[in-house]
Amino acid sequence: MPKKPGSKKITSPRVAKLASEILRDGRYSSKSKSVAAAALAQAKGKK
Repeated sequence: MPKKPGSKKITSPRVAKLASEILRDGRYSSKSKSVAAAALAQAKGKK
């Protein structure tokens, strides 16, 4: 299904914070860290 122009998904700040914590914690698997990294890639950056 083609994406509509301007329909970019943005990760919420709450989910971005959790994803950041997962990436810094050594107890999570590489799959979990991969998903967390994808969520952070979609997060809106601070300005």
